Amino acid sequence: MNLMTEAGPDALVVRVHEERIDAAVAIQFKDRMRELTAGREGPVILDLSRVSFVDSSGLGAIVAAMKLLAPLRRLDLAALTPNVARVFRLTRMDEVFRILPDAPEAAGRFRAAE
Repeated sequence: MNLMTEAGPDALVVRVHEERIDAAVAIQFKDRMRELTAGREGPVILDLSRVSFVDSSGLGAIVAAMKLLAPLRRLDLAALTPNVARVFRLTRMDEVFRILPDAPEAAGRFRAAE
């Protein structure tokens, strides 16, 4: 699972460099998120701008990543593509996660938004 991190002034940005988060990579996604966020503090922004497909296993993996960080840290989502945004709306997970328009801007404005 190709995930890259960028430490912003107020949040860790994790960029997903894959087109899909599905059953084939869900476990790898969770393991990689655990590795990248371990030992760090503060909120995490998951940049999904390159992800065009999320199935139920992928959605479950994203929720698992949120639970891994909770209760001390928050996982926000950023730059959802239309298909991925539709999945979050249909499952009402858009009410669970804070969804930001884009990750780079979100990292810079994070403090002001809280």
